[in-house]
Formats: sequence, structure tokens, C-alpha cells
Amino acid sequence: MLNTIPNVLTVLRLLAAPAFALVFVVLPSPVADWVALALFVGAALTDYFDGWLARRWGQVSAFGRMLDPIADKAMVVIALAVLMGLSGLNPWVLIPAAMILFREVFVSGLREYLGADAGKLAVTRLAKWKTTVQMVAIPLLMLAEIFEYDYLAIYNQIGPEGEAAVLAGAADDEFGLRRALWISQAASAAGVATIWIAGVLTLITGIDYFRKALPFLTPKEG
Repeated sequence: MLNTIPNVLTVLRLLAAPAFALVFVVLPSPVADWVALALFVGAALTDYFDGWLARRWGQVSAFGRMLDPIADKAMVVIALAVLMGLSGLNPWVLIPAAMILFREVFVSGLREYLGADAGKLAVTRLAKWKTTVQMVAIPLLMLAEIFEYDYLAIYNQIGPEGEAAVLAGAADDEFGLRRALWISQAASAAGVATIWIAGVLTLITGIDYFRKALPFLTPKEG
């Protein structure tokens, strides 16, 4: 099972999921945020490379096909749970995150119930786009949290009068207040927009899977 590089990458991606949350237990912010961001981006890259290498080297395996979607879902679910906590349950993050989590549980339950017929719910192209958008939204929201932390640290150092002077251009921005504020706001806006797009795509694909599963959930006449 672990005698190929693609399978090793998939297992590493699976292990990165709980590590994403654990770094916030053992490391202080913003170090934990940077480590978690690196783990997520690294995991997202392996999501592409393990499949590409498996196909290129002829190492596609049942183990990899089984574990790949599990690793993806574990990383996304845990990352969203952590982000909901970091954002202080911001409704602009909480609502689409809840939509995504609900869909993942719902579709997983459908596949478990269908058993041998779960192959009828093959991953669609739109579902792959949904995963890609999720993988973009989460790092953006992480960056927003990191630079908001930097902004607040600088604000606490220079105080409200210093902040007002810097933003008005009446004082030198020696601590990078404007940069931290701009990146935080830009990353937050982009992250919220993409997480909502991901949430909508998630619901659409969930409805599509349910529609495909209906023939197997309704009693056959005769």
C-alpha cells in the first residue's frame, strides 16, 4: 500500500489534517497560523501531484482511490472547523462553512448507505471545481487571520493616535501597519467571496448527488 510515492503523498495529506488543528494547541499565534497555512498549502499541492504521478507512472491503486477523497474531506472539514473558531464565529464564514460541512456529511452518508451502488455517485467535474475553490478560500482566510493579528499587534504598540497618524500619512509607517491592514482586508474579502462560491457549489453538487441516488432510495414497483 505504501510502496509508491503517490500513496505516501496521500497518507501524508491525511496526517496533515489533524496536524492542522494540533499546531494551535502546541504553538502560539501567529506561528501556529503560519505552520497551519503551510500544512494546508502543502496538502493541497499533494492533492494534485499524487494523482498526476499515479497516472504518469502507472501506479493508480485501489488504496489510493479509496484514501484520496477521505484525505481531502478530512483536511477541508478540520480546516473549516478551526477557521470558524479563529473567526469568532463570523457569520460570513460560519454560514458557508456550515453549508460545506452539512453537504460533506450528507453525501458521505448517502455513499455509505448505497454500499455497492455508491459508484453511481462518481465525482463530477463540478465537484472537483468545488474542491479547488475550497482549497483557495481556506488559505485566503488564514492569511486574513495572520495579518489581522499583525495589525492588532502593531495597533496595541502605537495606540489609536499612532494608528490615526499613520493612516492619515502624518507619521512614518515604520511597523508596517498599512501593509498589515491592507493584506488582512484584501485576503478577508477574497476569502469570504470564494468560501461563499464554494458553499454554493457544494450545495449544487450535493443536490446533484441526491438526485442521482433517488432511484436507489425509492422502492421499486412490482
